Amino acid sequence: MNFIIVDLEATCWQKGTSPQRMEIIEIGAVKLNEDFEIIDEFDSFVRPVVESELSEFCVELTSIQQTEVDTAPTFSEIFPEFMKWIGADEYYLCSWGAYDPKQFMIDCERNVIPYPEKFSNHINIKKEFYTWQEIRSCGMKRALQILDIPLEGTHHRGIDDARNIAKIAKVIFPKILNERKITCYI
Repeated sequence: MNFIIVDLEATCWQKGTSPQRMEIIEIGAVKLNEDFEIIDEFDSFVRPVVESELSEFCVELTSIQQTEVDTAPTFSEIFPEFMKWIGADEYYLCSWGAYDPKQFMIDCERNVIPYPEKFSNHINIKKEFYTWQEIRSCGMKRALQILDIPLEGTHHRGIDDARNIAKIAKVIFPKILNERKITCYI
């Protein structure tokens, strides 16, 4: 059993951002094995096609530049590569919150790509973390602080956030997997 820790970045605007308007512009993911060790990584920029111009807000938030997405593959080109990278082994799709599987669903629908059935095996690490800590919901950066783990890389970059979320998973998964069955939900 593998754990696919994914973090997506998407087009966004200071005002008027709705999930239906957003498009994925980066897929960052790490693959953890049953010992919660990183065994592989996936990172790709994705060229948006509905609204191809990144907003100033989006560039500032993510640090992703227009030139990086202009030369990137489209979602319909890169998603099959991502699925190939995940592989045939059993896995849980994991993310910080429920946004990522929902955005995958939107982009799959937009591009007439079947939404992977296995994505329903989703672990919301954010919810697992605050339930385990018995605290109110918090962001990834705050969770790292609570666990005394330094944030590495650039916050709001898919691959860097995926690596940081994997550090949280490595701490909490052994504890929550021993205590109870992980709840899967979107």
